[in-house]
Amino acid sequence: MMRRSHCAKVAAGVALMALLGGCASFSKDGGFDTVSSTAKDRLGREAVIVKTDADRDAATKRTQALLDQPLSMDDAVQVALLNNRGLQASYAELGLSEADLVQAGRLPNPGFTFSRTRASNGDLNIGRTISADVLGILTLPLAAHIEQRRFEQAKLATADAMLKVAADARRAYIEAVAAQQAAVYAEQVRDSAEAGAELASRMRQAGNFSKLDYAREQAFYTESAAELAQARQQAVAAREKLTRAMGLWGEQTRYTLPERLPDLPKDRPDLAALERYALQNRLDIQAAKLQTQAVAASLGLTRATRFVNALDVGYLNNYETDKGREPGYEISVEIPIFDWGSAKIARAQAIYMQSANRLAQTAIDARSEVRESYSAYVIGYDVAKHYRDDVVPLRKTISDEMLLRYNGMLASVFDLLADSREQAGAVNRYIEALKRYWLAQTDLEQALGGRLPAADGAAHAPSELSPQVPATNSKGQ
Repeated sequence: MMRRSHCAKVAAGVALMALLGGCASFSKDGGFDTVSSTAKDRLGREAVIVKTDADRDAATKRTQALLDQPLSMDDAVQVALLNNRGLQASYAELGLSEADLVQAGRLPNPGFTFSRTRASNGDLNIGRTISADVLGILTLPLAAHIEQRRFEQAKLATADAMLKVAADARRAYIEAVAAQQAAVYAEQVRDSAEAGAELASRMRQAGNFSKLDYAREQAFYTESAAELAQARQQAVAAREKLTRAMGLWGEQTRYTLPERLPDLPKDRPDLAALERYALQNRLDIQAAKLQTQAVAASLGLTRATRFVNALDVGYLNNYETDKGREPGYEISVEIPIFDWGSAKIARAQAIYMQSANRLAQTAIDARSEVRESYSAYVIGYDVAKHYRDDVVPLRKTISDEMLLRYNGMLASVFDLLADSREQAGAVNRYIEALKRYWLAQTDLEQALGGRLPAADGAAHAPSELSPQVPATNSKGQ
């Protein structure tokens, strides 16, 4: 009867452990919903994770549909989210983190030991032991909670990586279109210089042009030819950088870019309280906060278990031929004689302070990045607007007046060519100013967490995160 009772207890214990161990399972989305919702809310784009051939075919078809027409800035970002392999590789972090979470939520497997010995006198000794890690079972809820925080941190970090890829694609697009546009204007300048050099050569041969003026025209032509070659190379390099950011290869690299950058917005909104908005909105700060909280929880776990590193309890069922069965149990406990766990506590505290200081530095860096990028955004808009509204129209007025003077035989063809070069130079400087503005807007959006706030919404952002370093208390939290 006693034997049946022990067997029933063992069976019940194993069944309970199997039931509890089955509670931890993988989620349907694998944590990717955070990434996809972030892309939709902050970029207005769709992030996809490619796991199967069907996923790859769908991404390829959508990519081709976008590439069949001249790419817009938003289309370039979408293509990058569909095809950038480095981004797809970063999504694997979600699977790794969720696997750790599921593993932490499952009970440790029980152990079984069997021994069979025979003494010199012929006695048979059989030993059977079923053991379980009691400490692992007792600390399982806390360990699962720590891994849950780490999983949430991995979600935020992966979403932040997606935003960075999108920002890099935007920057590469701006650089590529601006470089292509600059190369077109460089070719126009070269053509103008070539015409001037040819005319100067004919007039020199006719004896109607000085050697100095002839040399000047020839020098400008040779310099403009070199600048055109350099502009074309910069256009190729910028386009290849965009191609890499979008993850394209083969026939897909034959996409078409528009002839010019998007126009400058009519107005620039006044944005306030951007530092508070960034500290609340940036995913890297949220991930750093979760990491610090996880480290603090881990420190509390270390304090609770520093005296007991291994605690096993098992059911024994020994058998000897002369004594029969000897049921019982055994407990194995490590005795803290030489190591009382002080080194573990010191290490955990150091790790926590390291994480806390990194969180504070991340907040400080975020503040500085917001101030710097907002200054570049404001100045970039004002400079581009100045070129658009003042410099370029004035150069056009001068060009029109010069043409009238030429038609009235009050200006030479060389004066007309020189004015044409000056006008092209002004347009080139406007292109550069426009490029700097769009780059500054991209930098500001990234510094704020992927999007600009509403003009009247930033002032109502939640309270800001203090960059001060939190100190550990007796519980390490």
